[in-house]
Formats: sequence, structure tokens, C-alpha cells
Amino acid sequence: MQETIIILDLGSQYTQLIARRIRELNIYCKIYPFNKIPILSEYVKGIILSGSPFSVCDKEAPIPALDDIRGKYPLLGICYGAQFIAKHDGGKVMHSAIREYGRANLTYIERSNPLMQSLSDDSQVWMSHGDTILQLPETFQIIGSTSNVDVAGFQVHGEPTYGIQFHPEVYHTTEGKQLLKNFVTGICGCSQNWTSVSFIDTTIRSLKEKLGNDKVVLGLSGGVDSSVAALLLHRSIGKNLFCIFVDNGLLRKNEFQSVLHSYKNMGLNVKGVDAAEIFLKALKGISDPEEKRKIIGKTFIDVFDKEAQHIKEVKWLAQGTIYPDVIESVSVNGPSSTIKSHHNVGGLPNSMKLKVVEPLNTLFKDEVRRIGRALNMPPEILNRHPFPGPGLGIRILGEITIEKVKILQEVDDIFVSSLKENNLYNGIWQALAVLLPVHSVGVMGDERTYENVVALRAVGSTDGMTADWVRLPYNFLAKISNDIINKVKGVNRVVYDISSKPPATIEWE
Repeated sequence: MQETIIILDLGSQYTQLIARRIRELNIYCKIYPFNKIPILSEYVKGIILSGSPFSVCDKEAPIPALDDIRGKYPLLGICYGAQFIAKHDGGKVMHSAIREYGRANLTYIERSNPLMQSLSDDSQVWMSHGDTILQLPETFQIIGSTSNVDVAGFQVHGEPTYGIQFHPEVYHTTEGKQLLKNFVTGICGCSQNWTSVSFIDTTIRSLKEKLGNDKVVLGLSGGVDSSVAALLLHRSIGKNLFCIFVDNGLLRKNEFQSVLHSYKNMGLNVKGVDAAEIFLKALKGISDPEEKRKIIGKTFIDVFDKEAQHIKEVKWLAQGTIYPDVIESVSVNGPSSTIKSHHNVGGLPNSMKLKVVEPLNTLFKDEVRRIGRALNMPPEILNRHPFPGPGLGIRILGEITIEKVKILQEVDDIFVSSLKENNLYNGIWQALAVLLPVHSVGVMGDERTYENVVALRAVGSTDGMTADWVRLPYNFLAKISNDIINKVKGVNRVVYDISSKPPATIEWE
């Protein structure tokens, strides 16, 4: 078993960031809802309480059960977590007259305290809270302060319980990673041995034990997640892995043939299925984005199920589900409101009667790429930008037709190919083209045109949770616009999307 830090989620928007920062220290951690605390084994080295959108003064405020944790495991409360610990022990927590949000600096640091060691004078931290701890219980000691917040950090006398009112997990807390390292290595005693190599070795052993000689079927998408899952399974069970790669007619230009070729060169047992006509027929006349997603998802399952039936005695369905999908499906407040239907978690037809295996369901996206790199995955797959399951179907706004697909494939190919030729592709998280449901007046030669508008989008991110638009060079954008309008019949205007996530999403639908 692996040494583990448990993060109890109290609803903070930053909970996943806490996990990511700890994973960056080569320490394994898992997130659980505060009201579903797991049985704590000997491998659990410490507990972290996240922040929360609630106030500890609210009647509906979340109340984690800490009786079996306090004094037995190192405990770190962040923001709400710190306020809860202080209030629970008799401290005074109240709404602040001025909401404390933004950058601050530590004016006092108790350097002898193990949580605060190696922090610099005036270290910058990020505050984001409406409550503040006005008075600590007598058994608590202040270990950090800012000019506006006396109790920026504390420790409980006689036990390894700590609290901080700032967020060490966000980028704006410049030494937040050092503070978290102090907690998980110095206080919790974690050995930082959770690496790509150790994950691969452990996962392969586990898959061999779980699957034995059973047959497994996996739907490949051409993306990093399903491809890395396939390689791990291939190394575990070899010929008993059966991969199916479905062409839904909404892939990028020539993608079906090129990706299928790459998979076969990787030694995978893969079957390509051309189902473009089936998908486009099912989507005829449909404009609503959520309905398009559901139709594409259902049609994929139907096609995949039909192909899987040809494999005799298959017992397992493998999926490339990653950790953010799992966290979303068991969030502290239940599954969040639907933004878009695309997660791998759930949605399988009962008729398939297959057990599910998800070798990547403890990993974040960037961790999946590191595993792929350690597995020597070909760069054309490993470095591929994220591509949605519904493909170009959600990049064609409005009804999907074969003519629109062909236009967008050409535009997308010019954009992505040019990014690669100009050494811009690998510095971008995701680049895409969108066909808009509007026509624009233009002039070509001496003739007036009334044709399609396309939007180009390129964003930078680490995991897709947040993203900022990429400042591509003007000269590059000018050339791309010229190439698209000259080479793609039916397009006479190109625009560039400069929206960040949030408030926008990366995809348009």
C-alpha cells in the first residue's frame, strides 16, 4: 500500500489544487467529501481540511467529524478548516468587517514551528475569506500573522494540529509549496516515493492480479487518457486487451487513419470502425449542444457495444477515466449541475454486463502525460492537445452537416498544422477552430460574398480546470487568417477568441 495524505473536501473551489500541489511533491493523496471520511489505515500519514464557500457561523456550515483524527494524525486546516478547528475548541470566529481577499504578507513567522520553517521574511500569501479568527483558545499558539490578520496561522499545543487562514495551494502564495512540504514531509513523515515509475510498477501488478486471464475491451479515442490506459493494460495482459477505435465522422482531417496507424505501431490489438454515416444520420436536424452530446454518446455506446459483442467471453470494460472526473461525480454537495455531458464516469448500458477497470482514475491530466512519457508513448499521441469525445460536433455551432464538417476539418488542419510548423503547438494546452452559425459579408475579387465565419481559440492551462487565452503573434494570426480564407471555400472571415476560463469554457458548446 502507498503512503497517503487524505484531503477532506468542504466544498472549496481550490480542493483539487491542494491535491495537485501535494502530488507535485511525489506524495500520493486522495480527496474525500468531509461527510464520507474513509476508514483510516496505517498508511494514512496526515489529514488536510479544505476551505469552503460556507461561513463557520452559518447554520448549514459543514461539520467534519474529527474525533478519530485529532491528536492521532497530523491535521492541517486551510481557511475554513482552520476557522472550524478554532471555533470547535472554543475560539472566537466572526464575520470580518472587511472581506479579506487578495495578496497579503506575513509580518510575523514563528520560525521554530515545523510548519513555518524555511519561509522568507514578508512571505506573500493569498487570503480569501469573509470570516476571521478573532481569538484563539488558550491551548493554541499563533505561528503566523499579517498586518491585518493576527491569526494567520496557529498550532494546538501538545498535538500536531495546525491551521492557516490563507491558501498555500494557489500560485499567489509564493511559498505555499514549501509550507505544504513542511507539513507532508516534516510533520507527516511522507517519503516522497510516489513517482511515475512506482505508479507504473504498482498499477501493472494490480492489473495482473485483478484481471488474470480475462479479456478486456477498451474504446480508444486517439487522446492521451485512453491511450495511456491502453498501454498500461497492454503491458499487463497483452493479447487479452481488445481495443476499438470508432470514427464518428467528427474527427480531425485524416485523423482516423493516422491515429489507427500509430496505435498499431505501438503493438496494440486495435480494430478501426468507420461509423461516420451512422453518427451523422443520428445528428440530422439537431442543434441543441446538450442534445448533440447525448446523441453522440449514445450512438458511440451502440456502435461500441455491437463491436464488443464480436469478442467472445469478454469480461471487462476499460476506460480512461481520470481523477477530476471521479472527484466531480462524488463532490461534497453531490454531482454538480450539468455543464456538459462528457465524463466517463457512469452512463454505461446495463446490457453490456461488463465489470469496469479504470487504471488512471487516481491521476490528474498532467500526471497521465508523465506516465505516458515514462511508457515511451509516441510524441504524436502523448503531446496531442485534448480533443473532446463529441469531436467537431461541439465545434460546429448549430446543426451538423457533412458540408460543415468538411469546412471545419480544413480550417482546423490549417490552424493546427501552422502551430506545429511555427513551434507554437507544444506551448499550448488546447487549440481549436469553431464554425459559427452566422454568415458574414465579404468581398473576393470584384464579387460580394456571404459566407461562414470561423473562430480560432488557443488556451494555456495545466489541467483544463482554468485556462487563459494564448497571446499568439499578430503576424502568425494574420497569415493564418489569410490562408484559411484563401484555401477554404465557404469561409470569408476569421476571428480570434480572447476569453479566459472562467467565465468562458474552453469549448464553445
